[in-house]
Amino acid sequence: MLKDTVYKLAQSVFSEVVALRRHIHANPELSFEEYNTSAYIKSKLDELGVEWQEKANTGVVALINGDRPSDAVVALRADIDALPIQEVDGRDYGSKNAGVMHACGHDVHTSSLLGTAKILTSLKADFAGTVKLIFQPGEEKLPGGASLMIKEGVLENPKPGAIIGQHVMPLIDAGKVGFRSGKYMASADELYVTVKGKGGHGAQPQQNIDPIVITAHIITALQQVVSRIADPKMPTVLSFGKIVAEGATNVIPNEVKLEGTFRTFDEQWREEAHQRMKKMAEGIAESMGGSCDFEIVRGYPFLVNNELLTQEIRAYAEEYLGKENVLDLDLWLAGEDFAFYSQITDACFYRLGTRNTSKGITASVHTPNFDIDEQALALSTGLMAYVTLKRLGN
Repeated sequence: MLKDTVYKLAQSVFSEVVALRRHIHANPELSFEEYNTSAYIKSKLDELGVEWQEKANTGVVALINGDRPSDAVVALRADIDALPIQEVDGRDYGSKNAGVMHACGHDVHTSSLLGTAKILTSLKADFAGTVKLIFQPGEEKLPGGASLMIKEGVLENPKPGAIIGQHVMPLIDAGKVGFRSGKYMASADELYVTVKGKGGHGAQPQQNIDPIVITAHIITALQQVVSRIADPKMPTVLSFGKIVAEGATNVIPNEVKLEGTFRTFDEQWREEAHQRMKKMAEGIAESMGGSCDFEIVRGYPFLVNNELLTQEIRAYAEEYLGKENVLDLDLWLAGEDFAFYSQITDACFYRLGTRNTSKGITASVHTPNFDIDEQALALSTGLMAYVTLKRLGN
């Protein structure tokens, strides 16, 4: 049976995938600077005899063609960049690059896809179709490596009928995976706001135009975009995480700077909300004697998992893992540039469980002590290979 064959192969490459993951984890590189990581991926593909091409400078695309004839093409994507986070001390495979860490599991995604590639190359004589491997840079930084890869034709020549991606999830136990059909992850825009007034002595407010008070009104009023303007059935988040006012206890500053994020699941509402926020903030500032520069940096679109494809991949996952190990996911308001692929072709983006409470592996992604239960690496390679071969009709 295909399941048994793939499972045995996944077990046979497990120790190698662990070594791959630890090497990548120890040598993280920031978004669009993944030169050594890219070279490492190419060297491993060379060892497998898999031809590759460069995309988006540090991205790598490779093809594995089954020996049996078929026009079917499936793309598999892994992101390769790390985050500007200082990892906790004490790990044998900890980051060697100060202030840089694989805190979002991209080392897992990359090593897993290399392991999947080894499984698939060993089965070339037995399967039909083509597998496109996408090792993508810059997921963590706008404009997102996916958008650049797409512009350089990563979804062409050959054109995949579907693209599949997996992402670590520390809320799910290792040995399990999670799926959601339809809309899954939110669009993510960055807000940069400067509120300008007239600074002066805090004891003479009548001589000033206080940008701090104006800013307070703007922050409070903008929440109406979520609570009173957005359709209650449309998940929407507006959060400001940074406020800078260079005054003092007795000094009113000339300006205040805000940084925040806006997230939702509908492109028409997204555009409307942008205009509403900008108009509201500018109007409040003007009415209070100041001014407001409201800049919106457009981020990733929302991620949608094709209903039929996701149902199909989920069914294959249940075959491979058992139904008890395949979970339902809720909406996730985080952003992910895999969304760019999902806006163009049928896509399925699922979650790989990496949690192990008994081992103390519970930390969230994007934190200095994030880690995984490496037993998940046996599942990640085998499952990806299995669902790919089944999707290709094997």
